[in-house]
Amino acid sequence: MVGGIWTGVLVVEAIAHPAMLVLARESRGMTQAELAKAMTERSAQDAPVSQGYISKAEAARVEVSGPRLVIYADALRYPVQVLCTDPQLHGVGVGLVHHRKRASLGAPALRRIHAELTLARRQTRALLALVGDEHPHRFRRIPVDDLDTAADAAITVRHEWNLAPGAVSQLVTHIEDAGGLVLVRDLGSRELDAVTQWIDGDPPLFLIHAHAPADRFRFSLAHELGHVFLHDEPGVTAVQERQADEFASELLMPADTIRHDLKRGRLDLTRLLELKHHWGVSMAALLRRASTLSVISEWQYRNLMVEMSALGYRTQEPTDLAREDPRFFPDLVTDLLDNRGHSLDQLADAAGLLPDEFTHLYIDDPRSPDAPVEVPR
Repeated sequence: MVGGIWTGVLVVEAIAHPAMLVLARESRGMTQAELAKAMTERSAQDAPVSQGYISKAEAARVEVSGPRLVIYADALRYPVQVLCTDPQLHGVGVGLVHHRKRASLGAPALRRIHAELTLARRQTRALLALVGDEHPHRFRRIPVDDLDTAADAAITVRHEWNLAPGAVSQLVTHIEDAGGLVLVRDLGSRELDAVTQWIDGDPPLFLIHAHAPADRFRFSLAHELGHVFLHDEPGVTAVQERQADEFASELLMPADTIRHDLKRGRLDLTRLLELKHHWGVSMAALLRRASTLSVISEWQYRNLMVEMSALGYRTQEPTDLAREDPRFFPDLVTDLLDNRGHSLDQLADAAGLLPDEFTHLYIDDPRSPDAPVEVPR
């Protein structure tokens, strides 16, 4: 069978959906020209694929089916039936997305990340559907204003989640225990550590960048958690970013306990390194917290930041923290394979992935440098 989908009775001619063609390509971080080259390499010598063809296919000006669809899917490393899915009809369109990023993260990188997030939502929904149980969560919107601040919201969350006083151990575990969905993905950029999406009716979905330093990603993840609790409108504003940072600082470094640690002894780089391992955040985050809590003066803060910059600590701090790995989906997949009678091929098909990529993302270590997906350039 070429380019068709077997329904159990007959073969239906498969036709690619233009919106899914865009999502699939952007999730691989490919330009239209790069995809055309990859498809040409898989085509017969007399059937080159142009960038113009890709553009027309994504704009619904040409229909992609038959052998050309098979080549399209092979170049993108997705099953044929995934490219024939309407992302909006199946509820995997991009919803409310938040991400803490640096200014240098460009539009192409953001499109890739949003596409990766959208397809990850499709995968998680499919896997949860195989279990058949409800997946309750303990996330809600917490209004903030001049009186009820983002820090107050973080205190509320710590109380509702029964977090012990002081440092938060295993933030990822706490998010999963509250019903959040956490996945590790290669987001393709060092400018972003985590991204979230919360669609009505679903639990929030968090993607952790596979290559984010552990000391930085925890604050970024807490920042995303702040967006989930505080913000129900799209768009990133300076006010939202400040509130999310305030939420993350209070969640990971609660003022009533960290103030004593910051005041105990001289706050120099050696002391910051000690505190880093206790609180599970970067030296830079601790230094900012000391400044906002008025434990040190603005002059001391600037001097220490200059010292850290001179030593290269703004790029790479000394010693790293132990990484945190999500457990919900690896355990769910193990249960589906070992106890519920599903095969690896069935799970991969449900998730819309080829078996090797499904294994890499949901069974093996997604942080492994030996990624199975190699897209020609």
